[in-house]
Amino acid sequence: MMANNTNKSIYLIPVMLCFFCMGFVDLVGIASNYVKEDLGLSDSVANIFPSLVFFWFLIFSVPTGMLMNKIGRKNTVLLSLIVTVVSLLIPLFGNSFTVMLIAFSLLGIGNALMQTSINPLAMLIIGDKNLASTLTFGQFVKAIASFLAPYLAMWGATQVIPSFGYDWRVLFMVYFVVGLLSTALLWATPIVEELKNGKVEEWKNENKTFSSPILQFFNSYLDCLRMLSKPIVLLSFLAIMCHVGIDVGTNTTAPKLLMERVGMTLNEAAFATSLYFIFRTIGALTGSFFLRVMKTRWFFIISVVLMAASMILMFSGQSKMVLYIAIALVGYGNSNIFSMAFSEALLSVPDKQNEVSGLMIMGLFGGTVFPLIMGFMSDAMGQAGAVAVMAVGVIYLFTYIKQVKN
Repeated sequence: MMANNTNKSIYLIPVMLCFFCMGFVDLVGIASNYVKEDLGLSDSVANIFPSLVFFWFLIFSVPTGMLMNKIGRKNTVLLSLIVTVVSLLIPLFGNSFTVMLIAFSLLGIGNALMQTSINPLAMLIIGDKNLASTLTFGQFVKAIASFLAPYLAMWGATQVIPSFGYDWRVLFMVYFVVGLLSTALLWATPIVEELKNGKVEEWKNENKTFSSPILQFFNSYLDCLRMLSKPIVLLSFLAIMCHVGIDVGTNTTAPKLLMERVGMTLNEAAFATSLYFIFRTIGALTGSFFLRVMKTRWFFIISVVLMAASMILMFSGQSKMVLYIAIALVGYGNSNIFSMAFSEALLSVPDKQNEVSGLMIMGLFGGTVFPLIMGFMSDAMGQAGAVAVMAVGVIYLFTYIKQVKN
C-alpha cells in the first residue's frame, strides 16, 4: 500500500497530528458559551452554533467519500486542513453573530472533510489489524485538542493578550498556527495510495444511462445512501449520531449545569468542559489498551453503563462534586463509542470502505439534532431538559450492544 518499504509507523505521526486538528471542532462548545455571553443570546439561539457546525456533516460526508475515490485520501485530508485553517483565521477579525456563523460553518465543512478521510487514511497505513485500537488512539490525540480549548479560552478571557486585550478568541490563533504546521507536515509526507491504471481508482457508475456528471453524482450519492439498507451500517450510523449528540451536548451543557445549580461564573464553569475532555482523553488512551486485551462487546457494555450512571447524576445532582463526577463518567464512557461503532461498520463492507466512512461521518449530524432539541428543552425546563435529551441517546446505545461482535 505504501510507496516503499520504510517503516509504516513513521507515517502515523503526521496523521496523528491531523487527528489533533480534528479536535478543533470541539472548541465550538466553550466558544458558543462565550458568544452567548458576549451577544446576550438565549440557549436555543446559542445552540445554533454547535448545530451549524455539525449540520455540514449531513451535506459533505458522502460526497467526501466519493471525492477520496477521485483525488485520494491524503489529498482530501489536505483539503480539509486548508478549510479548517481559514475557519480559524476569520474570528480573529471580529466576533459578530454573522462572523461567527461563517467561521463555524467553515469549521464544520473542514471537519466533515477531515473526519471522513482521516480514518481511511490511517487504515491505509495500519491495515485491518488493530484498526479499532489505532482509531481509538487517534481519538486520544484529538481529545487533547478538545480539552485544551477551554483552558485557552479562559486564559484569553482573563489574561492580558497584547493583540486582543481580554479576549477568549486567542484560542483561534493558537489552533491556526498548529493547523498550518499540520498542513505542511502532511503535505511533505510521502504517503502514496495504491494505484490502478496510473491513477487513484475512481467510482464507477454501473448505470450507463446517466451521462450528465450532475446526474452521475446524485446517482452515486443515492448508491451510498442505499448502503443504509444493511442493518449493521444503519444501526452503526444511529449509534454514531447518539455518540456525537451526547458529546456535543455535554460539551455545551456541562458549564451551564454548574452555572445553573452551583452559581458559578462562565470562566469558572468552563473547567467542566475541560474535565469532560480530560476523561475522554483518559478513556481513549486506556481504551486503546482494553480493546486489545478484552472483548469489544464487554468494553462497549461498560462504556454505556458509565454513561447511564452519568445521566442519572446530571439529572438529579445539585452539588459541584456530584456534577463533576457525572461529567467525568460520561467523558470516559463516551470516549470509545465512535471507534467501536465505526470499525464495526467499516469492516462489515470491506469493498466500500470510502463510502461507508462517508456514511458514518454523516452520523455526526447528531451534533446538529441533539443541541437544537436540547436548547429548546433547556429554555423550557432548565438544564435537566437538555440532560433528558442526551439520555435518549444512551438508551439507544444499550440496544446497539447486540450488534458489537467479539
